[in-house]
Amino acid sequence: MDAKLIEELRQKYSKNPPEGMTSNLIKNMTDSDLLDMHYFLTEDDDLDDDEFEEGFYIDFF
Repeated sequence: MDAKLIEELRQKYSKNPPEGMTSNLIKNMTDSDLLDMHYFLTEDDDLDDDEFEEGFYIDFF
């Protein structure tokens, strides 16, 4: 794991914690939990507003 990235994420989320979390919770998270949280908070950031994720969709009319 990249210790510099983890520390940057910890500082970022401590300054502005996600809804339902506190700075104290962020500071006490394991590195793995912090990376998981970051992934789930940013997983769709690379999609445009009108773009769908790849996958199988069923359209009902």
